[in-house]
Amino acid sequence: MDLNTIDEVAGALDAGAWRPGDGWLAGGTYLFSEPQPHLRRLRDLTTLGWPSLTETPDGLLIAATCTIAELDRYGPPLFGRCCDAFLASFKIQHVATVGGNLCAALPAGPMTSLTAALDGSCTVESLSGERRLVPVVDFVTGDGTTDLRPAEFLRSVFLPASALTARSAFRRGSLHTLGRSAALVIGRVDADGTFVLTITASTRRPVQLRFATVPSAAELRARIPEDRWLDDVHGRPAWRRHLTLRYADEIRDELAAGS
Repeated sequence: MDLNTIDEVAGALDAGAWRPGDGWLAGGTYLFSEPQPHLRRLRDLTTLGWPSLTETPDGLLIAATCTIAELDRYGPPLFGRCCDAFLASFKIQHVATVGGNLCAALPAGPMTSLTAALDGSCTVESLSGERRLVPVVDFVTGDGTTDLRPAEFLRSVFLPASALTARSAFRRGSLHTLGRSAALVIGRVDADGTFVLTITASTRRPVQLRFATVPSAAELRARIPEDRWLDDVHGRPAWRRHLTLRYADEIRDELAAGS
């Protein structure tokens, strides 16, 4: 979609002070999908030249400008399953970015699902260069809302090695074969036996449950909140709750069997 209110596209840090009507641009697949009448100037984050993926002994650093295609090629099966949850063409996957999907903060955003499930932490930066760390589960605060403050941008997401090397299980459901995720649940068991279940798509923001060991089915169900279910054209709350509980049980059984 043409954004006919935009007067200027500038480098992310070359446009001077932040002013009303400024917005951040990365891949732009969400930005250009609907009218943005409040925007007058786009500040292009891709001009900063961040390396897309950086492996370290402690984990994986993913630049906000890393594309979905680059992340998909990285390798781990869980990455691929979340990238496929976009249901996007190869053209979109080569342009859409990890950071853009997180900042859009759609409940069904699969990069939120992936990075929250793997204990991701966001590096948020301001134009003054100040940085702060925010867990992904706290970065997305609601349907379409994030913890970003005015003039801040998402720089990167770090995934710790302990989560990357954990055993994981994935479940996703939708009203239609090629429909938006109505429930996306990821579980993992770390090397020390810690069990982590992360619920997205069926809830307005990520819900993460953590246990010292694989819990019983009753213990797991008792911890799943009753009041956070999303209600929109992609699924009613009662159905989303049903899917989530079913997937949580299946994931618990799958990971318990491998313990």
